Amino acid sequence: MKNIRLKDMPSFIRVTDANDIMFDFMGSEAQNCLKSSTTIFNTFDELEHEVLEEISAMFPHIYTIGPLALLGRHVSENKSIKSISSSLWKEDAKCLEWLDKQKPNSVVYVNYGSITMMTNQHLKEFAWGLANSRHHFLWIVRPDVVKGDSVTLPQEFLEEIKGRGYIASWCPQDQVLAHPSIGVFLTHSGWNSTLESIAEGVPVICWPFFSEQQTNCHLACTEWGIGMEVNDDVKCDEIETLVKEMLEGEKGMKMKQKAKEWKKKAVAATDIGGTSYNNFDRLIKEAVQ
Repeated sequence: MKNIRLKDMPSFIRVTDANDIMFDFMGSEAQNCLKSSTTIFNTFDELEHEVLEEISAMFPHIYTIGPLALLGRHVSENKSIKSISSSLWKEDAKCLEWLDKQKPNSVVYVNYGSITMMTNQHLKEFAWGLANSRHHFLWIVRPDVVKGDSVTLPQEFLEEIKGRGYIASWCPQDQVLAHPSIGVFLTHSGWNSTLESIAEGVPVICWPFFSEQQTNCHLACTEWGIGMEVNDDVKCDEIETLVKEMLEGEKGMKMKQKAKEWKKKAVAATDIGGTSYNNFDRLIKEAVQ
């Protein structure tokens, strides 16, 4: 990977203790991959062409079948199938009604994923950064998002954002990202969220925490041209600046255009006859032989 920094490497290999639990676990999984007959990736060829070429040279039986969110549109309309979800939290569908009332490309969608936690101070920095940006936002705040404490947002903040902020504990993310009112996604840069944003042509503001999220952030910001990175020790002024740049600035406009271009490529890959579609078809045929 080009121009990658140490901080961009996955957190589980940036360790000084060779006996670290996650380092040991990932090492074991890597060895298991060497024994596998086939490796399946939730990505598409054009998105990670160079890396996939290198992997293919070592392991010829690989299948890129992503983005799965787009590949899934070929599934039948069976309600029992469509209702299957990987969500760990109860979704607040009313946020979609709120989004319906907003202007196109005007809303900041904020979600840190299912398990990430932060300090109460960082939560407040995000809160006032969003408030001070003066833009409308949909903010997903899980009940357990603050380490060792319950979530308490200042009353003055809640007064400040009346009419332009919607706070929920969880949401149907695929539908939110597909909504025309969404202008930017402030994300923890988990792979599923990253790929879902690409599938819907939404640029990102990245605040990665652990695992491969730092690598995903690096790719979004430097390789794919669709994102901006937040410093680890987030400050409200920085959030305000990044939100304004993404929704009002020239850089943000360019990233929005780039995100749309990636969406077209992702859709093409998962269309009938596309690389991911064909790979999935080939995988199924091989599996049932």
